[in-house]
Amino acid sequence: MRRDVFQAIADPTRREIIHLIAHKTLNLNAVAENFDVSRPAISKHIKILSECGLIVIKQQGRERYCEARLDRLNEVSHWVEQYREFWNQKLDSLGVYLNTKQKQQKKKGNKK
Repeated sequence: MRRDVFQAIADPTRREIIHLIAHKTLNLNAVAENFDVSRPAISKHIKILSECGLIVIKQQGRERYCEARLDRLNEVSHWVEQYREFWNQKLDSLGVYLNTKQKQQKKKGNKK
């Protein structure tokens, strides 16, 4: 199954895993210790994160370590940015409209 970064961040546990390993490379056991779910469940989350390209698993001796690859989050940032720009334009237009209305109301109030 082909996965994308949006699938990775859709789950709160995966977002927390990303947060944990963004600051420090951790082995699988250290990651699992931070959650009240089974080790196999954490392994599934890590597999999804790996398939999405947000983490890589590096073997060091008998241990497997998770290392963050957060540049893939740029895809999310670009997607969100287009909507931020859209809503900023809409809100700016609303602000101009409301200021115009307010000035018109003041002019009407002064004429009375």
